[in-house]
Amino acid sequence: MRSRLFWRRSAAAVGVYTSAVLGFLGTTVIATNAFSTQVFGLFAIVLAATGFFQNFLDLTVEEALVKYGFRYQTQEDWGRLRRLFGRALLTKLLGGALGAIAVFVLSLFAHSLFGKSGLATPLAIAALLPLVQCVEGVAGVALILRDRYDIRAYFLAVSMAFRLSGIAVGSRYGLSQTIAGMVVAQVAATAAISTAGWIAFRRFPRVPARPLGDDRREILGFVAQSTAATGVTSLTTPLATLVLGGVASPVQAGWFRLAQSPQQAMASLSAPVRIIMLTEQTRDWERGTRASVFAGIRRYTFAAALLSIVLVPTLIWLTPEIIRAFFGGAKNLGATDAMRLIIVAGALRIVFGWTKSFPTSIGRPNLRIWTHGLETAVLIPLTAVFGSLWGATGAAGAVVVSSVAFCAYWTVLFLRIRRDPGPAPQPALAGRGSARPVTRA
Repeated sequence: MRSRLFWRRSAAAVGVYTSAVLGFLGTTVIATNAFSTQVFGLFAIVLAATGFFQNFLDLTVEEALVKYGFRYQTQEDWGRLRRLFGRALLTKLLGGALGAIAVFVLSLFAHSLFGKSGLATPLAIAALLPLVQCVEGVAGVALILRDRYDIRAYFLAVSMAFRLSGIAVGSRYGLSQTIAGMVVAQVAATAAISTAGWIAFRRFPRVPARPLGDDRREILGFVAQSTAATGVTSLTTPLATLVLGGVASPVQAGWFRLAQSPQQAMASLSAPVRIIMLTEQTRDWERGTRASVFAGIRRYTFAAALLSIVLVPTLIWLTPEIIRAFFGGAKNLGATDAMRLIIVAGALRIVFGWTKSFPTSIGRPNLRIWTHGLETAVLIPLTAVFGSLWGATGAAGAVVVSSVAFCAYWTVLFLRIRRDPGPAPQPALAGRGSARPVTRA
């Protein structure tokens, strides 16, 4: 059993790391080498705008699916589990449609908003991305509930492989063609994981869907809080890029996008652990074993801190060589100082990487609203001020300051939660289709 768990975790790590490498090669390495600095800046603005509206207008039901999915699975309440997935699927389709409309409307006013030509057509094509990607998360949750986070990680790699291919082909012809390639790639990726998710979901006992009953209001509240938290989160890096694009040149926006690559890569180091923690800690919390959840966070934090101490000085020293080797050579050396600052911020986020899954596991997604809200409140004004003075380097400095504020706030919250004894665990009620929630996080 332990051998199977080890190989499953190892496979998840391989899938996530492969996904991160392919994503890095596609959206950064290939794009920076294929495009001029000016066009890469426009590419960064298109991705930032699409990501912003995709996250902001979409309802985040995946976290509620994980939390209540494990609850209903523990209680063998298969009827409610089926109803929960059905409602989630409809909600994601609605959110994807709203995101697509918003990005398309933005494309109509792109020139007047950003003061740069060449954005309208790429944005109009990118409007399809929220729609064709919207159901991917629901399919991924079906795999997680089956404890197959390794297969979920595998499809992350498949998705990025498709996207890499789309960017590699499209970038030979221009920016609009690159975005079109990404759309086609996402259609293929969504079809692949949706098929796997459907197969996983069909393995649950096939019983008629039954109303969520008293849980409905609680689930709606959970979804509302998760959506607000995701919306606040989506206001950080994408909006900072848009703000910088407004107060500085597209070149500076492109350098800022380029400088974020180490942070994204460093976050990928902890991504397999976060998937495992989301799956196993949510299950443990529902079973009432809180101590194991806190112990896992302590182990993760200690290991991540040691890794950061070793990694950060080396990356800072090698920053110019990294830019020359991967990001189009000397033409992008202006991003050196910005990248060094982002590396520091990325190390902080590695250490606090557990904060992405912990609120969902304990059933308190509102914690992400407050912590990411503070981060955004610090980041956006400082990006406007620092970016107008020092361009990409100033925006990177704003990222460091906001990351420090985020980590400090989470430290206080975690200490408070750990001191709270919480409700006493109760045994799950027997019987299919009639079980009621017994563990309130």
